[in-house]
Amino acid sequence: MVRENRQTLIDLLGKNEDCAPSGRVIKREKTDKYFLETLALNLNRIETVPALFAYPQHVAGPVPLVIYNHSHGGNFSLGKRELLQGTDYLQRPAFLDALIEMGYAVGCIDMFGFGERQGKKESELVKEFLVTGHTLWGLRIFDDQQFLTYLLTRPEVDTTRIATIGMSMGGLMSWWLAAVDPRVKVTVDISGQVDLETLIQVRGLDHHGFYYYVPNLLTKFTTLDIQKMIVPRPRLSLVGKNDGMCPNQGVQFLDRELRATYQKMDAGDNWRSLQLTGGHQETSEMRSAWQVFLKKML
Repeated sequence: MVRENRQTLIDLLGKNEDCAPSGRVIKREKTDKYFLETLALNLNRIETVPALFAYPQHVAGPVPLVIYNHSHGGNFSLGKRELLQGTDYLQRPAFLDALIEMGYAVGCIDMFGFGERQGKKESELVKEFLVTGHTLWGLRIFDDQQFLTYLLTRPEVDTTRIATIGMSMGGLMSWWLAAVDPRVKVTVDISGQVDLETLIQVRGLDHHGFYYYVPNLLTKFTTLDIQKMIVPRPRLSLVGKNDGMCPNQGVQFLDRELRATYQKMDAGDNWRSLQLTGGHQETSEMRSAWQVFLKKML
């Protein structure tokens, strides 16, 4: 049943043209702690996808992989470089340094419209993809899945230990990716626990961009239905108590329901939802929480 529901969800996300992921290394850099590759990947039939892939220098054998999903923030020039340099609502050090220090490989792509994939405005992409049978959100998820498929061919990666993490749009992408792709074993979402039904009730839909809305989604699924597809795999959801983009009642509703679902599957320790001090940001308290969770679960 879960597999059938997952396919129905994928169908709602719009069509995509499968292709075997491939690519080439544009540049390879070496630091005292890691190797960093700049990649040009063939993940879809529309355009090549710029990506970053880093792995520890002094670790023998394959290591766990973390897919990092960059945020939105209205900063379309940043994209995947957020992994390297962070931004003002994220903690220091940047995620690349933090994850490498923990012994993980990490990869990040420019999502459609960001970084080196600029040129068309996000509003134009939404319209173009809708009238051609796609959705922007669906194609961003598809690229992420294809990126994962590519990285699983890399000898540096332990294919049994895959996690995903992100903040804001990246947080949404993290739990959506885990819902549609069971290869993701551990999920961490920061400032991305958004219940669509609650957004409608509190008139909060305009707090999120057009990119996130999928036609007919709520005629087939609730937000809870989608997130249940992750159960019983480990997941940590972090939200600031004053984050207006993630209404409290929605966060608390999803926490109650998912906690019960995890417990029914004897996996209660695999679910954690924390509402902590702060707004739409990654705080130092959140940084500590996800690092502890990844160390335990990945």
